[in-house]
Amino acid sequence: MKSNRDPEQLFLRLAQLAGEYRRQQASGALVEYHSPGELAQLLDLEREQPGDWDEVFHWLELYLRYAVRTGHPGYLNRMWSEANLPGLLGEMTAALTNTSACTFETAPVATLMEKFLLSQMLDLVGFPQGVGQMTTGSSNANMIAMMVARNRACQAVKKQGLFAQPELFAFVNAEAHYSFDRAANILGLGSGHLVKVAVDEHGRMRSDALAGALAHVRAAGGKPFFVCATAGTTVRGAYDPIAPLLPLREQYGFWLHCDGAWGGPVIFSPKLRSCFLPELERADSFTFDFHKMPGSALMCNVLLLRGGAGVLRETLAAGDESYIFRTELDGSLRDLGTLSLQCGRRVDSLKAFLDWKFYGQKGFAQRVERYLALAAYAEEQVRQSADLEMVVPRESFNVCFRFVPPAGQDAAALNTAIRARMQEEGRYLVGLGFVGRELAFRLITPNPNVDEAAIDAFLGCVVATGKSLVAEQQAARKTSR
Repeated sequence: MKSNRDPEQLFLRLAQLAGEYRRQQASGALVEYHSPGELAQLLDLEREQPGDWDEVFHWLELYLRYAVRTGHPGYLNRMWSEANLPGLLGEMTAALTNTSACTFETAPVATLMEKFLLSQMLDLVGFPQGVGQMTTGSSNANMIAMMVARNRACQAVKKQGLFAQPELFAFVNAEAHYSFDRAANILGLGSGHLVKVAVDEHGRMRSDALAGALAHVRAAGGKPFFVCATAGTTVRGAYDPIAPLLPLREQYGFWLHCDGAWGGPVIFSPKLRSCFLPELERADSFTFDFHKMPGSALMCNVLLLRGGAGVLRETLAAGDESYIFRTELDGSLRDLGTLSLQCGRRVDSLKAFLDWKFYGQKGFAQRVERYLALAAYAEEQVRQSADLEMVVPRESFNVCFRFVPPAGQDAAALNTAIRARMQEEGRYLVGLGFVGRELAFRLITPNPNVDEAAIDAFLGCVVATGKSLVAEQQAARKTSR
């Protein structure tokens, strides 16, 4: 196919390949597992045949053959799985048109779609006069929120930096996402100025511990400027209550951000929002990922601020932007790049817009409620098993459990080996995480192909694999004698 450069034929060939992959994604093995060294040999990355379209499809076929099938019911490893079909079509179309969403003139439809989607999300959250932007993910969104808070706390910091400024301190749940550590580094605060606040027995930030930390910082001459309430911690899935933080905000004047990267989509369900995120509308900013529980194609995030566009413009505007950005005759916002940290902006709005139009709030609400019901089912099955135990009680969507080892055997080592064996066999890929000093499987189910039967099969595999490994170890010890 060296001489065939007909785009239509290439697209048809790709469509056939993609369709076959999608049809088979939930069946067979989760992954054809190989070690990095073995896989490198199989791929033969040094191979070169320039200008050959058959060679291009050779590489595509290899990629799909050895890729992890994220739509497989054995994929329980991350907070995302296979992409929704409406959004996937949008993702492909966005790549096809290959433009940047920084200006209206280069992305007119995407600009209007993004503005529409953001207005829908602002109204849903309760920030009707607010402003939003789509970012590259909640790690970036958390940093932007912290940056806005920093510049608000110290008006001179944008020009002078942190030189000769009061010491700024941010406060997060001790089990908050590591993106805050990176944000503190990037923004020049230093890790010592990110205070990890103690949690209660549920993994929620203790408001009394926060109050003490705030008072300590102020008494030492520091300035508290940012507090984050996590809506669904990474391992435990805990939600920090917002209501107890509001009086502290009045007292200390900090910016109150809510990181809902994982648990934020409960906003689609009035029932779950009232349970997990009451008072969200009183926060200063909020972020959640469309690519996690809602199922949009990676990456797809929204950052929402209760204040107007001016707060982002004041923080992010710099230098002469007149060569690229325009304003309407009435001075209103025209180009979304003026409110963005980066210049080039991927068109993420199309996939989120199509998912929103196809599923709607009701469809997303049903999905999130279903995931919560599956988590409750999994917890109950663990509790009924003689071979499994919960490491901590379930708080929301995360089930932290482990295989019970024989007396005297290291639980962390055995459960790590169970995970590795299931992965190498191409059966399951599930997360591990520490709760305090205890290692646990972190079972989460944001996968539309997972149901109660799939959970039963997974837990049964954990038990069978654990027993098999224990028997192998006991036989090895007998042989060594």
